[in-house]
Amino acid sequence: MDFSIPEDLKAVKNLARDLARNVLIPLEPEVNRLGKAPDSAMDKLKELGFFGVVIPEQYGGMGLGVLALTLITEELAHAHHAYLHEMALANGIGSHSLLLDGSEEQRRRYLPDIASGRKIAAFALTEPNAGSDPSSAETYAVKQGNEWVINGNKHFITNGADADIVTVIAVTDKEKRSRGGFTAFIVEKGTPGLGVAQIQESMGRPPHCQAEIYFQDCRVPEANIVGTLGNGFSVAMRTLDMGRVNVAAKALGIADRLLQMSIDYAKQRVQFKQPIASFQAIQWMIADMVTELHAARWITYNAAWRLDQGEKIPQESAIVKLFATEMVGRVADRAVQIHGGMGVMQELAVEGFYRDVRVMRIYEGTSEIQRLVIARDELK
Repeated sequence: MDFSIPEDLKAVKNLARDLARNVLIPLEPEVNRLGKAPDSAMDKLKELGFFGVVIPEQYGGMGLGVLALTLITEELAHAHHAYLHEMALANGIGSHSLLLDGSEEQRRRYLPDIASGRKIAAFALTEPNAGSDPSSAETYAVKQGNEWVINGNKHFITNGADADIVTVIAVTDKEKRSRGGFTAFIVEKGTPGLGVAQIQESMGRPPHCQAEIYFQDCRVPEANIVGTLGNGFSVAMRTLDMGRVNVAAKALGIADRLLQMSIDYAKQRVQFKQPIASFQAIQWMIADMVTELHAARWITYNAAWRLDQGEKIPQESAIVKLFATEMVGRVADRAVQIHGGMGVMQELAVEGFYRDVRVMRIYEGTSEIQRLVIARDELK
């Protein structure tokens, strides 16, 4: 068993690390002022090829795999989340359904634009009445001639308002539903009947990139089916396996940033004539942060490596998503406590990260759903 990171992946990890520390983090005041990432920073991510880390070279990507994406995401997540939301979907749920089940024609048509960052991708599964239970989805598609007509609403869709390419899961057989009655379709921006109902603002820092989108007699050709008719639920579940590992990688980076900020602050903050780092209460909080981060890092790396080997890991992806997102919540809480009054002031990034990480225990499947997946697999 060799747990060392390969040299080529160390190089891209260090590249991402240098970019985050030297370019992205210093620009955070501008991100907060603008409510979005500066174009110059996003252009740099695209130039480095980070929008196509997992996309094969023949489709314009780097073809480095999920472990490489995990290492890069971990480093970039040290900075404001505004830099990651487009890139994460380009490498994750925005493109993964095409990588898993897309036709060669679909891959050649869409993946190069996603890998270059020229086009934004989104994945539409969640609905107002189908969140933790996606099998209750109501958005449906009916075949008319050589086209499929889609009707329904999806919400909490990351990049939904800006996406050029949306993979939508719709019911095509109401009797079979999740057992062969769901189908994945590609819908392009500008298709009549596809629209944005509202931008959904959340408790985290801007930019708010979730939206409710609707399909009203939205017509797509037969060629836009991803995979085969009726395999959409399988496409969605396997896509989420990879997406959950990517969420865990983001949690690692945020936790490490908060840990380092807490250590630095504890060393320079003086109370009772000594740095607060000398107090056992502070030391134990830091020790717990380090321990949990260390554990989360290695189970996430292992899951990413297994995905690169072509394994199906529904239970392990649930484990890493559950543990890493709950870990970063505890780390953020301790970071606020260590910073005291300054921890809730907006002039420090600690307060912003504290708000940002709360949603991580909800999207891509709640903590409760992850526990359900883990337990059901174990009880088999």
